[in-house]
Amino acid sequence: MLFADKIIDFYKNLELNNKLPKGVEVMNPFNEAEVIELVEKFYRKYYSDNNERILILGINPGRFGAGITGIPFTDPIKLQENCKIENSFDKKSELSSIFVYKMINAFGSIEEFYSKFYISSVSPLGFIKNGKNMNYYDSLSLQNALNEFIIESLQKQLNFGINRKICFSLGQGKNYQYLTKLNEKYIFFEKIIPLAHPRYIMQYKKKYLNDFIENFINNLSSI
Repeated sequence: MLFADKIIDFYKNLELNNKLPKGVEVMNPFNEAEVIELVEKFYRKYYSDNNERILILGINPGRFGAGITGIPFTDPIKLQENCKIENSFDKKSELSSIFVYKMINAFGSIEEFYSKFYISSVSPLGFIKNGKNMNYYDSLSLQNALNEFIIESLQKQLNFGINRKICFSLGQGKNYQYLTKLNEKYIFFEKIIPLAHPRYIMQYKKKYLNDFIENFINNLSSI
C-alpha cells in the first residue's frame, strides 16, 4: 500500500466511542462524504509514494481548520488557494493554518515539504465545549478518557512509514509534556523536539513571525 492509501484508510475508519466528560463534544468530519473526498484528493496528491516521513504532531484539530477539512492545519482557504483543491466550505481562515503554509512556502514548496513530513495531532479528532475549541489536555478527565484512543491512533500512524528517530511536537508546553510521558512508556521515537505552536505564534508573537519561521526551517532542515 502507498503511504496515501494507509492515511486514507486510517481516517475512513477513525471513530471515538469513549464516554467523554459532560458538555464535551467530539468533532469527526470524516463522517462527511465531502471531507473524505477531499482527504483522498489531498493525500493522493502529496503522498502517493512509499517515502519515509518525519511526524509533526499538533494538539488536536480546531473547528476552523482540520475540524472542517479533515486535513491537519489546513483551512478551506489554504486547501483551495495553496493546495489547489477546490471545496465548498465557507472560506474562513484559521490562524494556525496561515502560519503553517507560510512556513511551508519558506521551506521550499508544498510538494517538497509533504514528501518529507507528515502532520497529524496527538488526538486526531478535535473537541468542542460551549461552542469553543477544547484541547485534549484542558481537562484531566478528558485526557484520561482519551489515553487509549491517542495511543492506538499513534501506533497505527507509525505503521504508515514514519521515521522513528525523531518527532516534532507543535507546542512546547502541555502537548510536549504529555507526548514525552507517552514516549517514555511506549518508546515511539528516539527523540521528540518541541516547537512553538502556530496559534501561539500568530496570536501572541506575530511581530516575531519571521524569526519563528526561521526557527522551524532550521529545526526541520537539520534532520
